[in-house]
Amino acid sequence: MTSSDKSSLSDRFEQNVRVNLNVNGTALTLQLEPRETLLDVLRERLCLYAAKKGCNRGECGACTVLVDGQSMNACMVLAVTISDRSVVTVEGLAQNGTLHPVQQAFIECDAFQCGFCTPGQICSAIACISEGQAGSPEDIREWMSGNLCRCAAYPQITEAVAAAARRIT
Repeated sequence: MTSSDKSSLSDRFEQNVRVNLNVNGTALTLQLEPRETLLDVLRERLCLYAAKKGCNRGECGACTVLVDGQSMNACMVLAVTISDRSVVTVEGLAQNGTLHPVQQAFIECDAFQCGFCTPGQICSAIACISEGQAGSPEDIREWMSGNLCRCAAYPQITEAVAAAARRIT
């Protein structure tokens, strides 16, 4: 491979890609580098800071968001792969000043301490409930096991998910 071949190959991978996203109800068209993760786009380009960069390996769940209603670790998703899809972060859950039932349940059940993991926990809880996995405390704990809480608020988180599930279903 000649040096000109290498530079043209490099140029192709450095070109931005047009990506259409609906983020928290707002339609956006972005020019993104193919290697940008959804987490980096949310935090660095859109200034939505609730999804946290915890492990950056998909192990802690701090970056969990909803993509077309399914929970996803935003650090593991290349933004270009979800063009034309809907992304909801915890910032987009409240409607007209009213908290989402899961957000309200987290407050009522004191399901957070430091708050670092709370946005990801809430997004995972919404998916847990919407996919019918909140039938028992055991089911909730299993579903939520991909979200780590360094403060060990797991009993309150489980209680909050169960409370929200009773309200929603």
